[in-house]
This record gives sequence, structure tokens and C-alpha cells, in this order.
Amino acid sequence: MTTNCPVCGSSDCIDCVRLPDVPVYCNVLFDRREDALAAPAGDIELVYCRGCGHLHNAAFDPGRVAYSSDYENSLHHSPRFQAYAQALAARLVDDHGLRGRTVVEIACGQGDFLKLLCEAGGSRGIGFDPSYTPGRGGAGNSSAALSFVKDYYGEAHADVAADLICCRHALEHIAQPVAFLRTVRRAIGGRGTPVFFEVPNAQHTIEGLGVWDLIYEHCGYFWEGSLVEAFRRGGFRATRVASEFGAQYLTIDALPADESSHAGAGLAAEGAPSLGQLETAVSRFAEAYRAKVDRWQDVLGALRRDGRRAVLWGAGSKGVSFVNALRPGDTIDCLIDLNPHKHGRFVPCTGQEVRPPESLKARPPDAVIVMNPLYADEIGASLRALGVDADLLVEGAE
Repeated sequence: MTTNCPVCGSSDCIDCVRLPDVPVYCNVLFDRREDALAAPAGDIELVYCRGCGHLHNAAFDPGRVAYSSDYENSLHHSPRFQAYAQALAARLVDDHGLRGRTVVEIACGQGDFLKLLCEAGGSRGIGFDPSYTPGRGGAGNSSAALSFVKDYYGEAHADVAADLICCRHALEHIAQPVAFLRTVRRAIGGRGTPVFFEVPNAQHTIEGLGVWDLIYEHCGYFWEGSLVEAFRRGGFRATRVASEFGAQYLTIDALPADESSHAGAGLAAEGAPSLGQLETAVSRFAEAYRAKVDRWQDVLGALRRDGRRAVLWGAGSKGVSFVNALRPGDTIDCLIDLNPHKHGRFVPCTGQEVRPPESLKARPPDAVIVMNPLYADEIGASLRALGVDADLLVEGAE
């Protein structure tokens, strides 16, 4: 158990919620259902630091998590997400003058965002990720000069000079985020390279009850205050912090700072809560989590009693977390996803198959559960195009 806060080191931490036996990987699917049913599980013991407001899984064991080519979490098949990513890439190009420059992306996945960023600015991109698989993402079709290193980024790569270091949705996977940021800072040396990071927003998870974002792979949950504090301790000063994508994400732009600099320590996004507000929400979270699970159990129970069949749209972390918390059996017999690399594979621990949207034409469901309200319009349009008339049950829209 890791009780001290991994951001500020405080031992003044209080319990938030305990979730036993969750999948170790939400973003690793299985070729065989029997293997999916036997997928490894672990516990989440979410604790809250009263010193800086950071939340972390005290039961997280980094030795159980290793990222390989089996890991698949790309969201770029969704037009809604792609539009967000394109706008973000354009903003970074403008703000950091990334025209004809060099960009490094840490944990680049299959290079989808790196491709957008480099095409927007005519830049060269170097992506680092042990899970990168040539030809699996959209980067192979890019006109930009892209190269990939199947490795974790670190000081061994300090000779790779960049005009921006980008890292999206990786810091929350790292058990010691400050130590990692210090590694990035040492790799930058005296070059003054700006960095950009994006993480899930703990305020959305806790105050907005985005409870399905609690997964084993995410060992840390940042709000504005703890994110800025982590970067300060890691040797950076924040220049911009913002909530994005319906307040589900937090982004931070930062510059290297010398050891005596505390600039930016109080910087926070508009609408950031106080520590007191966050702690109040944390104290109520376990009860609110149980109430949300109970409400969905009632919804599924009503479907079951009426002999109605549902599918769940979205085989990412939220969807996998949802079916593992609710164990819906054949009331939800499959998950639907746009990502073709997930089709025909099976969800860890519960074993539902992931199928393409076109499969719904042969066997239309009575209801479609949508895991993210930001995708509701997109999914509704897809169902109409398929001629599927089903009730749309949108999580988070209540």
C-alpha cells in the first residue's frame, strides 16, 4: 500500500472509495472469451491527499502493469474526438510556433495525434511508445516526417532535441509522476523546451461523478492544483492550465524552471475548486458511486424483466469499467466500438464481445447505452443511418 501522496509526499491522506477486483487492463482485449474471463484483476483503494488534493490508488502495483502492442486505446476513430484533437493540434502549433520544427510525443500510442500535430505545422515528429505497432494507426498515411521509438522516453533520449515535448494521457499511469517529470526536465537540460501534457480531470471524476473513469491503469488523478504542484516539483513552471473536452480533461503548458523558481504555483484553470470544495466532494463520493451503480442496476433490471436487450456503445475504459461494475450478463451481450482493432475481441473479466456498429443491423437492440454524453449525437446519427430504432440511454446526462 502506498499511502503517502506521490505529488507532495504528505501522509495526511483520507480514504475515498474502494473498488475490489477491477481489470488490471481496460484497454487490453482478448482474442478468446475464456482468456478474457480469466483476465487479471486488482484493487483500487482511492485515497485523497489533504495537502495538495491529489488522489491516487494506494493499492496500485506498478509491477503488474506493462504496456505492449496488445494495448489499444485510440479514440481517433470518432469524428467528435478527432475534431477536438485537430483543434488542439492547431492551438499548440499557434501557441508554440511549431512550423517546420521538431515535436517529441511521449506515450504516442499509434501516432494519431503526433500525425495531426506535425501536419498542422509542417513539422517533424518523433514518437516514443513501447506499444507502437507500425501500420495500426493513421500515422502511416501521413505526409509529415514521422519516426517512432518502441521504448519509454527518458534521459537516454536526451540527445533528441525538440521544440515541444507533448504527452497526453500517460502521466496518470505513472506511480511517481514527479520523478518522471524530473526525468523529462533533465533530458531537456538547458534547451528551454516547452512541454504540453493532458490528463483526465479528477474534478470531473469526483464532482461530476465520472465514476467509470476509475480504472486500475490510472494510479493518479489530478485536479488543477495537484497538476500544477507536480510540475513545480518536477522543475517546470506552468504557463497555461485549462479544462477541455467537456471538462473531462486537464491540459497544462509549462516551461523549464530553475530550482529556485516557484512561478506558476498558484496558476489554475477557470472554475477550479478549492481544496475544501474538493474534500467535501471526496467525502461524499463513495456513497454517490454506490448510488450511481444502484441506479444502473435498476435500469438493467427493468430491461431484463421486460425481455429487452441492450448493447453498450464504447469499448474503452468507461465501457469496460461499467460492465465490470454492473456484471449485466446477457442483458448487455456485446459492446460496440468504431475502432476496427477491437472488433471480434473480448472484454476483460466479463467476456462480452466487441462488435462494429454495422453488426446492429442484423440484430437490432432495444436500447443502446452511451458511456460518454459528448458522443451521444454522433452515436444517434450512426444508429439512424443504420436504420436502428433503439432507446438511447446516455450515462452522465441525468
